[in-house]
Amino acid sequence: MNILKSIGAVIAGFVAIFVLSYGTDAVLEAAEILQAGTPLPMRGSEPLIAAILVYRLAYSVAGCYVAARLAPNYPMRHALVLGMLGFVGSIGGAMVAVQQSLGPAWYAWGLVVFALPCAWLGGRLYTNSQSH
Repeated sequence: MNILKSIGAVIAGFVAIFVLSYGTDAVLEAAEILQAGTPLPMRGSEPLIAAILVYRLAYSVAGCYVAARLAPNYPMRHALVLGMLGFVGSIGGAMVAVQQSLGPAWYAWGLVVFALPCAWLGGRLYTNSQSH
């Protein structure tokens, strides 16, 4: 039964990241800050792209916190499993993004570089909250 709870915790963390990220994207598209269905600009919008990177990383921390919070045991392990899935997925996404010029390489590879630190931070925030 714990394996199902573990899988559910990781899935819930993933869903949290997905909903927050794409929800924010939708708000930015509705405000006409981003254009739906178009790649990120390669140059000239560095502050906007950096902001997108920051909120996606913050949402990754939040999602890993959710995974740790819902874990039946070993919360940090659950956060790191989600981080590893994000790391692997981000590598694939970065390779495609760079190959197809879907945005600046630094953005795509930034998601890769920070995937595991964000997972660790999310897990750590949860475990720290339990020690008080």
